[in-house]
Amino acid sequence: MQKKFSAVLGLVLGLACGAIQILADDTWDYAVQVSAQVQTSPPQIALSWPQDTYAVPNSYTVYRKAPNDTSWGSGVTVSGATTSYVDSNVTVGTAYEYQVVKTAGTYTGYGYTYSGINVPLTESRGKVILVVDNTYASYLTNSLTRLQQDLVGDGWIVLRHDVNRTDSVSSVKSLIVADYNADPVNVKAVFLFGHVPVPYSGNIVPDEHVPNHQGAWPADVYYADMTGTWTDNSVNITSADDQRNWNVPGDGKFDQSNPPNPVQLEVGRVDFANLPGQTTWNGPATFPSEQDLLQQYLNKDHAFRTKAFDLPRRGLVYDQFGVHGGEAFSASAYRNFAPFFTAANVTTLTNAGTWIATLSSNAYLWAYGAGAGAYNGISGIGTNGAYNQGYTTDVVSADTKAVFVMLFGSWLGDWDSQDNIMRGILATPSYGLTCSWSGRPHWFCQHMGLGETIGYSTRLTQNNTGLYQTQINTAANQIHIALMGDPTLRMHIVAPPTGVTASAGSAGSLVAWNASPDSVLGYYVYSAPTPAGPFTRLTGSLLAGNGFTDTTTTAATATYMVRAVKLETTPSGSYYNASEGAFSAPGGSSTPPPVTTTPPTVALTAPANNAAVSGSTVTVSATASDALGIASVQVQLDGTNLGAPLTVAPYSLTWDTTTAANGSHNLAAIATDTAGNQATATPVAILVNNSVPGSSTTSSTNSSTTTAGNTYWV
Repeated sequence: MQKKFSAVLGLVLGLACGAIQILADDTWDYAVQVSAQVQTSPPQIALSWPQDTYAVPNSYTVYRKAPNDTSWGSGVTVSGATTSYVDSNVTVGTAYEYQVVKTAGTYTGYGYTYSGINVPLTESRGKVILVVDNTYASYLTNSLTRLQQDLVGDGWIVLRHDVNRTDSVSSVKSLIVADYNADPVNVKAVFLFGHVPVPYSGNIVPDEHVPNHQGAWPADVYYADMTGTWTDNSVNITSADDQRNWNVPGDGKFDQSNPPNPVQLEVGRVDFANLPGQTTWNGPATFPSEQDLLQQYLNKDHAFRTKAFDLPRRGLVYDQFGVHGGEAFSASAYRNFAPFFTAANVTTLTNAGTWIATLSSNAYLWAYGAGAGAYNGISGIGTNGAYNQGYTTDVVSADTKAVFVMLFGSWLGDWDSQDNIMRGILATPSYGLTCSWSGRPHWFCQHMGLGETIGYSTRLTQNNTGLYQTQINTAANQIHIALMGDPTLRMHIVAPPTGVTASAGSAGSLVAWNASPDSVLGYYVYSAPTPAGPFTRLTGSLLAGNGFTDTTTTAATATYMVRAVKLETTPSGSYYNASEGAFSAPGGSSTPPPVTTTPPTVALTAPANNAAVSGSTVTVSATASDALGIASVQVQLDGTNLGAPLTVAPYSLTWDTTTAANGSHNLAAIATDTAGNQATATPVAILVNNSVPGSSTTSSTNSSTTTAGNTYWV
């Protein structure tokens, strides 16, 4: 739904924008846009950065550390006129992290890069816990299976749990903790898919809207912390406009405003609940259904991983705030994009109203947009009204062409809100896969330039208490820091081989494949007893050809995986990078047998059509059948799920009709087979007629709820 400005705040914003335009060009000076060039003989890493536009600074100081070091040690200082530094004390195959600190008369800038020369291939990434909201799991069976195979193909072992969206956050976390405790060395990430229960915590207000946005914010970081104690007995605040943010003892929302310990896991969420795409206040939904948005995301995720689309390696920035007292929110973009693309490949938009328009017709791997915000929009990025508001619906209808997105503005960092624009980035039809709220605090993603996942950057940012710096880093290490999107995604995609087959030969199993269309060094071949892995590499060195004979396993019992490998050279350095795995199926087929699309049959058998019902023990029954087997039957009352999915025949439940209003209602049943095909039974009309004790008449009182933040754009 579109938000309106209040007259007073609109005036304040207008005055602020007039001042900000003068300062916007200086924002990147609060970063050092460092990138690297590497060579093997002699080994060296050459750092360079553009000079400030404001003035020549006093000095630059270059620091280096190993990836796991927790301090920078002493640095090397060069003059402010120097814009490069060569490190010759390096070893081929080793990764290093660099910090460049710029000291100027009135400000300090910071830049980071993660660099190395021919850094070795990462084949095993550890274990990822895939937590799936079971509401649409049956419908998405095939696509979730494909996601799991994609994760395996990128080196993950997948541990999956299906949960109910009404479960407690503590019960969901107990599943994650159990997996972690069973293998703390290898469990690395958590992928929350669907409306997995949302933790709330703290007494925070990172957008500084005191007191009307102060209190508990969504806190997926709770699922990342395996050792800390989270309490619910001290915070007591009810000043926020939206009761979601209220936090009182014993309400299920935690007290902690900061994680109690450094977190261990990399967490990301894909969640399209409460995302109707309203274009007017309380207007009709314009977006696809929640299940269709989830399906769409899975399709995009797979397409990106397999290089079905390939966006230009460049970044786009629009920033309405400018320096903002030294916070320089968009320095997040310049600081990160330079080691990804070099500063020369980062485009700055200086005119309001051009960000969405630019991304609708031009593709960028990364994009950053900042302006005065609401839950569902940001001023300056679109073309609505006097302040060029851009809304969630605008982003989706434009199908903005960016995979990784950072946004910043008031309200919208509280992402568990209706039509939230951060989650809207993920709802774009073709490209958007991740979004973060970067500015309070700044995000640090430099490791992605050398092949790390965005989940790694999320965890680093959540844990950052000063190792990675900006001049001002408001709200660092607070509980609201969260990733919308798949945490296992990486930036650089190698096109995988195709058509992998395995057949019996006289000397063993003959594995063959079609070449990757990319320029690659060769291929590794792996095998496992099942497609779920774990896979063992069979080849000691890269294969130049398109075939391999396995003398250890028969084609009828093994699943084979083939990955293409290239030497990836980026503005951060060089590293060996593998494609997604391409798989054979046992018995010599390159793909599993086709899945039938025939829907099941389903019918409601009780209560009868037009029946009158009352009381707390009404039986609702359905029959369902399918050649593949029934996965579940979901009973619905007036389009809303009634109870949990029924997975075992006979498909029946007991309904307490006293929880429904007296009058006419519709019952329906949706059957899903094991291939994900669905059918809906003919609805049954029923009349609920429960007497009201002690009264012969019934009255009702209408109430309305106003979504918080609809007039706040600062």
